[in-house]
Amino acid sequence: MHKGSFSERDICTKFITPSLRQAGWCEITQIREEVSFTKGRIIVRGRLISRGKGKRADYILSVKPNIPIAIIEAKVNSLPVSAGMQQALDYAETLDIPFVFSSNGDGFIFHDRTGMTSPPESALSLDEFPSPDELWARYRTWKGLSDVAAQIALQDYHDDGSGKAPRYYQVNAVNAAVEAIAKGQDRLLLVMATGTGKTYTAFQIIWRLWKACQKKRILFLADRNVLVDQTMVNDFRPFAGRMAKLSTQSKTIERADGTAAEVTLALDKKRRIDASYEVYLGLYQAITGPDESQKLYKEFSPDFFDLIVIDECHRGSAAEDSAWREILEHFSSAAQIGLTATPKETTYASNIDYFGAPVYSYSLKQGIRDGFLAPYKVVKVHIDRDVQGYRPVQGQVDREGEEVEDRIYNTKDFDRTLVLDDRTKLVARKVTEFLKESGDRMAKTIVFCVDQEHALRMRQALINENADLVAQNHRYVMRITGNDRDGLDQLGNFIDPEATYPVIVTTSRLLSTGVDAQTCRLIVLDREVGSMTEFKQIVGRGTRVHEDTQKLYFTVMDFRGSTSHFADPEFDGEPVQIYQPGPDDPITPPDDAPQSNDDGNPIPPQPGDDETVLADPTGMTTGGGGSGNPIRKIYVDGVGAQIVAERVEYLDETGKLVTESLRDYTRKALQKQFTSLDSFLRRWNSEQRKEAVIEELEAEGLPLDMIATELGTDLDPFDLICHIAFDAKPLTRQERAANVMKRDVFTKFGPQARAVLEALLEKYADEGVINLDDLGVLKIAPFSCMGSVLELIRAFGGKPGFEQAVRDLQSAIYEESA
Repeated sequence: MHKGSFSERDICTKFITPSLRQAGWCEITQIREEVSFTKGRIIVRGRLISRGKGKRADYILSVKPNIPIAIIEAKVNSLPVSAGMQQALDYAETLDIPFVFSSNGDGFIFHDRTGMTSPPESALSLDEFPSPDELWARYRTWKGLSDVAAQIALQDYHDDGSGKAPRYYQVNAVNAAVEAIAKGQDRLLLVMATGTGKTYTAFQIIWRLWKACQKKRILFLADRNVLVDQTMVNDFRPFAGRMAKLSTQSKTIERADGTAAEVTLALDKKRRIDASYEVYLGLYQAITGPDESQKLYKEFSPDFFDLIVIDECHRGSAAEDSAWREILEHFSSAAQIGLTATPKETTYASNIDYFGAPVYSYSLKQGIRDGFLAPYKVVKVHIDRDVQGYRPVQGQVDREGEEVEDRIYNTKDFDRTLVLDDRTKLVARKVTEFLKESGDRMAKTIVFCVDQEHALRMRQALINENADLVAQNHRYVMRITGNDRDGLDQLGNFIDPEATYPVIVTTSRLLSTGVDAQTCRLIVLDREVGSMTEFKQIVGRGTRVHEDTQKLYFTVMDFRGSTSHFADPEFDGEPVQIYQPGPDDPITPPDDAPQSNDDGNPIPPQPGDDETVLADPTGMTTGGGGSGNPIRKIYVDGVGAQIVAERVEYLDETGKLVTESLRDYTRKALQKQFTSLDSFLRRWNSEQRKEAVIEELEAEGLPLDMIATELGTDLDPFDLICHIAFDAKPLTRQERAANVMKRDVFTKFGPQARAVLEALLEKYADEGVINLDDLGVLKIAPFSCMGSVLELIRAFGGKPGFEQAVRDLQSAIYEESA
């Protein structure tokens, strides 16, 4: 056979793989073929859900497993040897791979992304492919790795034998961190979106450094007990026997696989430390505090730990006088790695200033684009009282009979200083309507409220709207806030995918961070969210994909305009270093000095109208003023509230929110694929296998059958495209089939061939586009009753005649549009 007739897979098997083998690459440990490294973006429009085509590399070459250094893109021999280079470069940039090759089986084009080779691209014969040692030597030079650093960088990943492999971005993050520490860097920041596996990434970093004897004693710090406990029994499980928790309270925790494990403790009842362990995990609140007696970390010598990993380091470590920083500075000789989804950058607080620029970043937008994170749609609801404001009528009194101050109240006042109960009931009604219309009233939902009292009233309003389900189980709606013990006890059940109740929870800030709510499908914002950091954290509650329960996307329902953050250029953008203190300036000023907002601008020392006080020195949990007395809430009844506008925004293919109908979206997307009706007709008529066009559109997130269902039409894909994209008058499949019969295009065929074609036409009318030239169709009814496959093909004069007849039939079906 001639090389030009070989498929792409043949080119790989017969030419590329033998060339790699000859160059010394091991097929078992170093060569991976057809590597899918993204899952394909989940695309949501209305009830339409699809997944785009994932990215797949033909070859990834690794010096050791999960240490990739080269990528090869293969093409058929009829294309030039360099035909795959642009695609390979795109993949290499994503995978952070320096050496890129393209091949058609005749040889290779080599592109060196390190910048060390001039010119950067060169041609190689099949016999000249570089060996693993040669590429690793180039890599070491590029990275500046000494012999010792290179050995650390080559340390094996942990393999639990289950076949679980880290995702590409986790590999990038782990390798970047290990290489940085191997070269002597002792302050590192990793930025990874919520739901992308920061803890698993941290484990692999720690494991490799520990096994390489580079870091022998490690401290992992978190700010929530559940994070520490779950980390110990799940991701950090391989450290069992060498790992302990800095706590005096033992407990049994359920692992991800359903088994149970008891958490090992490093403290006895008198808080004495067992220093024989190598990996310690701790809640920072448990090892420090305002009193000297609470500063347990001081029981360790400053050089006890070699490595400290700080989870969610945006909360605390950015401020110089925080508890985090107090601990970090005590162990200043240790290498320290900060993990965060949302770097904190203000004039007065900066974790980038402390840790340095991120050694690796993986954003929410990239996670959604790759298909690892759930996309979202935004429902914006505008209430008349919010849009127009509320001004009491003359003589209006509140529940206590006191006259309401005559001024205009707006969203900054509602539920903080002024309570319009009708507004609360309206929000609860809209949330309930959404769940009913979605067809899933058991969808896990978080409602973020202004404060704990607002969360209590919202709970009651939601209970009244869902009385039927509450009657079945009183935990259908619950408030989970810091001062509600019954609610806090149900937090574990809410985040457990296997637990049905609670379904709807109301909260103020407790659930905005650190809660792994895998099955959360609806996030309701009924309070303003001024902080971009907090907004990202709130959105992160819904970004996890949970395929077992078909949780593939989530919805943000916004009553307060908080989703305007989506339009902010800083949303999901790269962190920017803006911290520029003078030599003697503190990073965070004393309590009585000016503070700063997320924009770096100073804010008043006392709470303003747009803030909610969660705790103050007097013990009050709401309100707050200069005197420490709580702000009195004014309750006004009988005012009424109604929806004045409602709109739905979708994520487009670039990740931006757009407000438009599914029809408008589909029209624009189709017109990008086909610039005119003529260009579409040319493509359709030239494609013998019509399904190929449909499959291409599906890969771009346009599954036509689902779009037809959503738009309430039953059209052939051909007519659906022509009608939506180019306003052409559509015909039903039955109409098209009838037109073919009227034209009597089968007269040249004999009775048996004519019967086959008429049956194929009837099958088209019933089922739409099918692979009409697939001989397998002749094995099923009604064709199987007409004769054997061989007999039916003979009726057309042989296989070529049958295939030509079918192509003519397809042309006749679409003839009047051509």
